[in-house]
Amino acid sequence: MKSFWPRAYLAFVFLILYAPIFYLMFYSFNSGGTMSSFDGFTLDWYKELFSDTRLLIIVLNTIVIALLSAAISTIIGVIGALAIIYARKRIYQNTLLSLNNVLIVSPDVIIGASFLILFTIVGIKLGFTSVLLAHIAFSVPIVVIMVLPKLQEMSSSLIDAAHDLGASRFDVLTKVILPYITPGIFAGFFMALTYSLDDFAVTFFVTGNGFTTLSVEIYSLARRGISLNINALSTLLFLFTIFLVMGYYFIQQRNEKPAAGVRK
Repeated sequence: MKSFWPRAYLAFVFLILYAPIFYLMFYSFNSGGTMSSFDGFTLDWYKELFSDTRLLIIVLNTIVIALLSAAISTIIGVIGALAIIYARKRIYQNTLLSLNNVLIVSPDVIIGASFLILFTIVGIKLGFTSVLLAHIAFSVPIVVIMVLPKLQEMSSSLIDAAHDLGASRFDVLTKVILPYITPGIFAGFFMALTYSLDDFAVTFFVTGNGFTTLSVEIYSLARRGISLNINALSTLLFLFTIFLVMGYYFIQQRNEKPAAGVRK
């Protein structure tokens, strides 16, 4: 009986979180064209979606931005995590970590407005470049947070043993440190990829010159009125995000199995 209430509460929370999403997905197959009554099953909204060339270009833009920003922010984030963990003084570590965490907890509206002002002053035209730079900037702190725990749990004896065996600093980095923190790197990459795909607030401020992403486009379509195209598009975006999460956990499980074998 004691375990019933926690499970019931957890089920209730998940119901609240996912019910609107499943409601949206359900009506994406409605032939009636409204969300008030379900008249019949149809795939017309999805067919219309895939026949929209402009929308397909926006999807491609979103994926390219997400992949590029995730890859670049992962590289910068790993370097940043190494800089924090190997800072000579504790005060430097705390300062760098605090500056990193401030960017995570800062409101997206403030970050977006700041980038808009910065790009305007510097002279960077709003479009692909501005969106990419903004996505890299807010993704780097996420990667740092995902990589840091792996660096902190790594024993210094591994590095000392590598040095005793004659390994150079570069060899230690590429053959000891990076392989050990690979799960954290993958986690940071997938988190950055997901954040980039879903971001609206920051992108809304820095997009322009005919360039847009899916989140901004969905907002624009929603403002024009109810259309089940939005449901179909949101459903595909949600399923793609689920696919990314499943891919991340699959890779994580594969990385944990060899580690478990070594412990035995």
